[in-house]
Amino acid sequence: MVSSGSDSASDVRRPVIGLTTYLERARQGVWDVRAAFLPQQYFDSITVSGGIAVLLPPQPDPAVAAGVVLDGLDGLILTGGLDVDPALYGAERHPLTDPARPDRDAWELALFRGAEERRMPVLAICRGLQLVNVARGGTLHQHLPEALGTERYRIGGGVFAENEVIVDDGSRLADLIGPGAFEVHSYHHQGIERLGDGLIVTARADDGLVQAFESNGAGFVVGVQWHPEENREDRRLFAGLVAEASAYSEAKRVEPTNEQVTA
Repeated sequence: MVSSGSDSASDVRRPVIGLTTYLERARQGVWDVRAAFLPQQYFDSITVSGGIAVLLPPQPDPAVAAGVVLDGLDGLILTGGLDVDPALYGAERHPLTDPARPDRDAWELALFRGAEERRMPVLAICRGLQLVNVARGGTLHQHLPEALGTERYRIGGGVFAENEVIVDDGSRLADLIGPGAFEVHSYHHQGIERLGDGLIVTARADDGLVQAFESNGAGFVVGVQWHPEENREDRRLFAGLVAEASAYSEAKRVEPTNEQVTA
């Protein structure tokens, strides 16, 4: 017999969080193909925080696909990866900038813009922060060692550098992880040059480089230049996103339909 009650634990809906992925060459046994790829740390961070992780590989028609996909999500994470195409912010390519990935850029821009229209919670990580900045009309330093004279943010070899950032009191980020000094895992050679429209800096390093921002408008848009998924002892950013996604999901469920409004 199936219960029709609404007070059981099974009725509690876990929010669905979409995470963007790379398309990369993958080898397994006799197979050598391009495949959707994302380190497990990302989706583990969501599942242990109470959400359901869904991977989002680039789509051939991003404008159409983004709307369909977002209708099934409660939150979005724009993940790390290769550099954003400098043509998107009107710059010539630096010799050390990664080759363009137009499929990923177009897909993630469509997802972010669609999420903004829906006021869906967004967490942007490393490349994700840079993409959001570009989407808002900002620009990037293409090689920080030239701009800042330091290799402190990408030491190479697949080893994450450890850096200290200062989180601004009174920010949404401070509400999640606290204000003041905070140790982070870095792996990037690019960073924000000119801040995009409608964004507020909420953390910097001691050399002045922007390390986090949030939107000054309605909704939850938080970007961090570091990799919080690498800190398994601290899931507060992901827990914050999951909480916002839960609220977003609940708001969708109680919104009146057009039929209810006109009845």
